[in-house]
Formats: sequence, structure tokens, C-alpha cells
Amino acid sequence: MKILVTGGCGYIGSHTVVELLDENYEVVIVDNLCNSKKDVVDKIKTITGKDVKFYEEDVCDKKALQKIFKENKIDAVIHFAGLKAVGESVAEPLRYYRNNLDSTLTLLEIMAEHKCYKIVFSSSATVYGAPKSLPIKEDFPLHTTNPYGSTKLMIEQILKDLYIADSNWSIAILRYFNPIGAHASGLIGENPNGIPNNLMPYIIKVATKELPYLNVFGNNYDTKDGTGVRDYIHVVDLAKGHLKAIDKVIKDKGVDCYNLGTGKGYSVLEIVKTFEKVNNIKIDYKITEARPGDIAACYADPTYAKDKLNWEATLDIKKMCEDSYNYAKKQK
Repeated sequence: MKILVTGGCGYIGSHTVVELLDENYEVVIVDNLCNSKKDVVDKIKTITGKDVKFYEEDVCDKKALQKIFKENKIDAVIHFAGLKAVGESVAEPLRYYRNNLDSTLTLLEIMAEHKCYKIVFSSSATVYGAPKSLPIKEDFPLHTTNPYGSTKLMIEQILKDLYIADSNWSIAILRYFNPIGAHASGLIGENPNGIPNNLMPYIIKVATKELPYLNVFGNNYDTKDGTGVRDYIHVVDLAKGHLKAIDKVIKDKGVDCYNLGTGKGYSVLEIVKTFEKVNNIKIDYKITEARPGDIAACYADPTYAKDKLNWEATLDIKKMCEDSYNYAKKQK
């Protein structure tokens, strides 16, 4: 079975490709490398010992996607491609709406043309906005606090409407929380271009002396230590969730949403302290103003994914911190 992975050179995409290849799927990657690097393809091959077909193209480009679907008999798609930084989306909303919606609409149109009706969509916990209670369940009200989250929510609605219009579709929408960690080989991990927007790569840049200190955005939230609380999930656990979702869309038609998280919330300072302890390194930090669009706390109730996908996270926060630093050291 051949799976097209859009954004397959990215952080979550690359780990998912590894898991797919390990389960003997054939994989085709399309990625424009705007926030990833081409050498990831070779690293995936080194880890798995298997070949993967790669196209350096933009998913917004209809002609490029037509070529990919004509050259490959695609059975299902995992759609990661998209811009993903909350703060940047607040500053550049039009860019986010244009890219994230255009790429998805183009992809879905080409899939329909080629009668490929199975898709796993990379959504986000940002679709819940600031939840009134925790943990977050899939049936909670949906509203967003930033343009990035709004693009995800709009795409979710597009997918639901698509299934109403054509019941041939089989769609799994994965709302995931905060992936950190890296592959145990240390060959692939989170390596964004430019200044990091997420916590762990920021910590890593302090640990490797690329940055003098970590900016902790806000310490007046209504949380245990005043810093933001999130549900951090190991990227390998998250990748395995996509395999379970592929199994689901292959077997069953329909559209459904699943939270992929651990069900536990950790504050920014708890992550910093755990990282320091397991890696025996000091991380200097400074408290700065909270970022627009950020919320105090967010963690999942992952019960539904366990019941319906037979998936649950197994790797703990210590492993996430160890693997993140192991990857960083191997890049030097």
C-alpha cells in the first residue's frame, strides 16, 4: 500500500514516514522544504534501510500534485503540510490562510480526481481555544484564539462537509497536543529553520550555547507555577498514532476526530527542570511577556483514541527530554 505524506520532511512527518516504512508501507513524500531540510530523506533511509520517493514541490501547486498522482498509485494520504507557528500566524494571518487552506483544497481536489478517498489530517488542539474545563474531550466546543488554529478548524469543517457530500471518503482528523522528543537514533528530530517557535527547540538552542537563555512567555497564568501548561507527547508516540489512523481509514468510511496526547499537563518550568535533571545541564531562562493568542493550560483526554484507534502514548517526559538532547548533540 502506497501512502503520500505531505510535509514528510518535517518534524512529525519524518517520524511518521519512519514508522510507515517500518510497517512495510510504500511512502511518497512531497515537501517544499520551507521549514525542513532535504537531507532528512537520506536520514530516513539510513534509519529504515528502505527507499522513499521524494518530490520537492508545493502542495498548493496543482500541476505538481497531478504529476505525483499520475506517477504513483496513491492509496491514502497523510496531510501534514502547512505553516504552524501560532505567533507568526497572528502577525501574518493572510499568509497562513492562503497557504494552509489552498494546499488542503488543492490536495483534496486532486485526490477526488484520482479516486483516492482516504486521508489522515494533521489538526491541532488549538481548535479548542481556551477550554472551560480540563481535560479536553473531542466533543468540547470548538473556537480558536489565533489564525493558525482557525485554519485547522476551517479545514476540519471542509473535511466534514466533504464526507456529507460524498460518503466514499474516509477521514481521520488528529488533534494533537505538543510533540517533543526525537527518534532514538538521533538522526531526525525537531530542527526548525530560523528562531524556534516551540519550547523544546528553544531549550535545545540554550543547551548547545546557540542562545544565551530561554524566554519563558508569561508567569502569571492560573497554573501551578504561573507558566503555561501543555500536554507534551513524544513525537514517536504521535507518529504511531498516525499509523493507527491509517488502519482506521483503510477499514472504515466516515469522518471522525481524535485527540492524540498523554492526558498529563506539564508547565514550561517543569519541562525545563526535567531537561536539566535528565541531561545534567543548566538552562538559563528569563520571564518575558505572554504571547498573544496563548492560553494558560491545555491537555487532552485521550480515551477516545484508545477506544477507537487502539492507540495510547507510552513514552514519558524524561524520555522526551533525553531524546531531544541526544538528537541535538548528534547534529554538532
